Amino acid sequence: MLTGFAVWLLAVLAGLLLGPISLPVGDTLRALVDAIPGVTASHSLTTTQTSILYEIRAPRVVMGSLVGAILAVSGSAYQGVFRNPLADPYLLGVAAGAGLGATVGFVLEAQTGIVTLLAFVGALVAVLVTYLLGRSAGNRTATALILAGVAVSAFATALQTYLLQRNVETLRSVYTWVFGRLTTVGWGEVGQLFPYAVIAIGLIYFQRRALDVLSVGDEEAEGLGLDVKRVRLLVVLAATLATAAAVSVSGLIGFVGIIVPHTVRLMTSWSYRVIVPLSILFGAGFLVAADLIARTVAAPSELPIGIVTAFLGAPFFLVVMRSVGRES
Repeated sequence: MLTGFAVWLLAVLAGLLLGPISLPVGDTLRALVDAIPGVTASHSLTTTQTSILYEIRAPRVVMGSLVGAILAVSGSAYQGVFRNPLADPYLLGVAAGAGLGATVGFVLEAQTGIVTLLAFVGALVAVLVTYLLGRSAGNRTATALILAGVAVSAFATALQTYLLQRNVETLRSVYTWVFGRLTTVGWGEVGQLFPYAVIAIGLIYFQRRALDVLSVGDEEAEGLGLDVKRVRLLVVLAATLATAAAVSVSGLIGFVGIIVPHTVRLMTSWSYRVIVPLSILFGAGFLVAADLIARTVAAPSELPIGIVTAFLGAPFFLVVMRSVGRES
């Protein structure tokens, strides 16, 4: 836990200090302390530097932490309830539904707030349809739910592709959103996401022991006294709501929900009592670091953060998997 907290803290400090305009370390730290209610610390940051710190970098770092934590812990939750190592937060159609909703918003030339709302609604509708289809199947298992998610995702993606072909002028906006971005983040968007993050992360955290029990199978878990249906529904609902809220404000940021939980699992333990809390910390730190790279490596331009997470995450995961395999 201390290692995960240290990684996240270092990523946050780097995200606040570094950028096209670097901020002095000492004065920045004193300015952060001065922002704490009831605490006074003098600093010599200029008005411009103070605005950069409080209005641009701080909300972006907080948003990156929230989105990274949500995607990572949701990925670990999905992997636990479905006992599928390839499960990620987009498994039940969240990504495809959000993408379709956002595309509708861009086609209608709606304002950013409306696009965000349509993406959120699209994600929830897609998951609801997935759940109804999975429940209507003759074999009401987790496998049926996963297959329903594949079908809904394919259908939503087909609709999105049709809209893009009919409205070519929206391609740039849609693809910018699809690859993920934190460029428009302000404190208002942070406030929108924060309640979802706290509730979902809290619920999944308190169900981490139940996820360990689920790993032995549904029948065995029920024999041990676990209400499998209730736990699965609660965890999936929490992870889905949080993921839908996250992608509606940040776009589709891939790899975090798969790579972070797996890396934690390979480096520490297979118990969700360890995986869940460490996924929260490492997911937050990873996305903040990825966003720092996205906004500095090609400054003054920015890379889509989804490209950075894929470029960094996949090779890093392969290195970790190979090194752990050698040790075993």
